[in-house]
Amino acid sequence: MDAFTAGLLQRIRATETDLTRARDEGDDFLVDVEQADLDELRRLAAEHGVELGAASV
Repeated sequence: MDAFTAGLLQRIRATETDLTRARDEGDDFLVDVEQADLDELRRLAAEHGVELGAASV
């Protein structure tokens, strides 16, 4: 796995964790921000052929 792929997957995992935390805390604004970030990271992954696997929410 190259550095780009590893870094992208790490950022996706971290953003998923942050999104879950924001949801658990009831922070609607932060949920929106984290969801937008996650959507963008997933779009970037798709553009570069990075498989996200079943673990990604």
